[in-house]
Amino acid sequence: MTDLARQLDDSRYQAVSSRDARFDGEFYFAVATTGIYCRPSCPAVTPKRVNVRFYPSAAAAQGAGFRACRRCRPDAAPGSAEWNVRADLAGRAVRLIGDGVVDREGVEGLADRLGYSSRHVHRSLTEELGAGPVALARSRRAHTARVLLETTGLPVTEIAFAAGFASVRQFNDTIREIYARTPSELRARPAHRRTGDGVPGGIPLRLAHRGPYAARQVFDFLQRRAITGIEEVLGESGARRYRRTLRLPYGAGIAEVREPRPAGSRSGDWLECRLHLTDPRDLSTAVQRVRRLFDLDADPYAVAERLGADPRLRPLVAARPGLRSPGAADAEELAVRAVLGQQVSVAAAARLAGTLVAAYGKPLAAPDGALTHVFPEPGTLAGAALDELGMPDARRRALRTLAAALADGSVRLDAGVDRDAAERELLALPGIGPWTAGYIRMRALGDPDVFLPGDAGVRHGLAALGATAGDARAWRPWRSYALHHLWNAPGHTPDTPKDI
Repeated sequence: MTDLARQLDDSRYQAVSSRDARFDGEFYFAVATTGIYCRPSCPAVTPKRVNVRFYPSAAAAQGAGFRACRRCRPDAAPGSAEWNVRADLAGRAVRLIGDGVVDREGVEGLADRLGYSSRHVHRSLTEELGAGPVALARSRRAHTARVLLETTGLPVTEIAFAAGFASVRQFNDTIREIYARTPSELRARPAHRRTGDGVPGGIPLRLAHRGPYAARQVFDFLQRRAITGIEEVLGESGARRYRRTLRLPYGAGIAEVREPRPAGSRSGDWLECRLHLTDPRDLSTAVQRVRRLFDLDADPYAVAERLGADPRLRPLVAARPGLRSPGAADAEELAVRAVLGQQVSVAAAARLAGTLVAAYGKPLAAPDGALTHVFPEPGTLAGAALDELGMPDARRRALRTLAAALADGSVRLDAGVDRDAAERELLALPGIGPWTAGYIRMRALGDPDVFLPGDAGVRHGLAALGATAGDARAWRPWRSYALHHLWNAPGHTPDTPKDI
């Protein structure tokens, strides 16, 4: 071991000794004498340094023969924010694996999407994460299976295939290896469990995040943009429920996320979520998409450290700890919404999108509250007249051109796409300018380092700070979060054109 590696492990052991939750998901530690691996914040007695091993991923620890701790549930830790920042091969591959591509398309499908050979992808991931794509997908399947076992009454055989396993035997062997329990032993709760308020059905989840979470601002952001038919927000501020439909690989779904209690209350480092799926195979994909929408894998400590270093931005950062940059549950939907919202207010953009959903969306098998449709598929919009929207001809052409490009694959917005290439492809389409392409990059592609100097709210915020767009270079790689601080600055009116 080199001196640098030894120093890194020593600093990691200090994080373990202090049970520092900031590092949950950034690395994992295993104890040679117990055969168990944990997250850094595990409440168990700190093991002796000589017995501790460190791993960059849960899959790497599992591959080394360690089983998951039953107390800290390391497989449920929030993901590393590093994979949101990185645009290299490993970062793109991790995002695609999280979206279930390996389960649906195999390693060859993953490699094709990335534009590299399977061997090169395996080598890159092994170097970065200590595990190849198959092992990473296997770890993901095991976590999905555990959630289904503990929260649903599905038969074990159905759970095995819903989680993505090829056989029941493979499922049984993997669960025993990773959790040191049989599937039946993991099923600690009775089937058909209900929530505390007596509402049956669905899969209840706790979606973990690290550090403070500015929930009010996130729910405000989503509520202002909610589209009739596919989204609704119920309740009063501080106790809201955000509900939306999801277009998933195997069918439709509905996600409901509860607004946590205000900071300072005992709300925990998670958001409560309930998923209703027509096909349980979509569970892990749905979870990842909700996590991206609510930006649950962010590192608020790193963001605050960089942005707070600017004395002009520091008061905004201190006033809203844990401010997030919401992503998108459906990248193609977000791109269409961005074009609809060009040069109109937030409210007008939401109304246009609601008209689009009513005319071209796919109806749910049965309405659920105000949720009636899933967002229209690009192929449907590519050939549509769009007369219902009452928009200028140029914007309708831009919308149809974008939809056609998404439908035929000439523009891709999946979780592993090269962000620079996607932005160039968007800018090449008539009717899409730098603001729209940047907004799509920030939200649909989850880029944490986008700045929109042409946005009205950003110009107002910069002027109020006495800063210029050039000053934003010092805020990299977290400029998307700086945007949200400017949009939440005192005196900013959110319902303005080019702020959708």
